[in-house]
Amino acid sequence: MTQAQTMTPREAFELLLAGNKRFVAGSPEHPNQDAARRSETASAQYPFAVMFGCSDSRLAAEIVFDRGLGDLFVVRTAGHVVGSEVLGSIEYAVSVLGSPLVVVLGHDACGAVAATRAAVENGTTVGGYVRDVIEKVAPSVLAARAAGCSKDADFITGHIRHTVDLLLDRSRALAEAVEGGRVAVVGLSYRLADGTAHLVTAHGLDPETAPVS
Repeated sequence: MTQAQTMTPREAFELLLAGNKRFVAGSPEHPNQDAARRSETASAQYPFAVMFGCSDSRLAAEIVFDRGLGDLFVVRTAGHVVGSEVLGSIEYAVSVLGSPLVVVLGHDACGAVAATRAAVENGTTVGGYVRDVIEKVAPSVLAARAAGCSKDADFITGHIRHTVDLLLDRSRALAEAVEGGRVAVVGLSYRLADGTAHLVTAHGLDPETAPVS
């Protein structure tokens, strides 16, 4: 049995944040990136965290959290919008691979959120399938506006919270895993300039971790 299979949601969360601290400090260890790890994970994988993040090219999870092969099960869409494929991928990682932590990773200066705000506030239109992305981000933007938000950071954190809630609302398997104490679902906001990841919301972690905005 591997470490990931016996890890608690809290331990997985702490391991993830420790890697981000190393990245921010400029002292990454690049764990699990050698030939031995490649051989070890060739026949099976037991990622300790599911990383559902924005597709932004500046948000490579294994780099910003200083992890390696077999550590993270990564799912990415523009604006971390949720569809059936995303839900199926996350459920697979939790139910089949046994990942104890699911992370929604958003970031500042998110183009999907900015484009959606422009569409909502100015009537700006886009074509093709980009419109589908904007339509899925729109509920978060509308909710933030209704709450009186005006700062970019508030719209970003609002969208992260909305995505976390949407995962738990739409996936019964995920919600039951959280209720059973086997899995935690958290939302993190990544700052592009300094590389730090900040907790926005959490379900399934013990109370000592207080979400921040």
